[in-house]
Amino acid sequence: QVQLSESGGGLVQAGGSLRLSCAASGPTFSMNIISWFRQTAGKERELVARITRSGTTAHYSDSVKGRFTISRDNVSNTVNLQMNSLKPEDTAVYYCAAGPFGLWEAREYPYWGRGTPVTVSS
Repeated sequence: QVQLSESGGGLVQAGGSLRLSCAASGPTFSMNIISWFRQTAGKERELVARITRSGTTAHYSDSVKGRFTISRDNVSNTVNLQMNSLKPEDTAVYYCAAGPFGLWEAREYPYWGRGTPVTVSS
């Protein structure tokens, strides 16, 4: 069974940076897609960034393009999300999710971490 664990969240001032990490264990060879989602209470879970196994194809939501960078290291089984120029509206719980294929909607991802909270103060 694939297990995911996020880390790196915390409190940061607007304009600052955070680096989130997702550590994966288990049969990760089948996890062709790993993504970062975020969610605020009362709102739907939002896809923030998505990366393929090769690491050559990445997707970003319009709200984070130019500010966030996703990367994948298959040797260490780690996916990172570098978040720069953070804004108060980036405040949310950030989740790592993974699956074998497709995976553009949250409900399609079979594996999830517990989440790491990010709070951006103004």
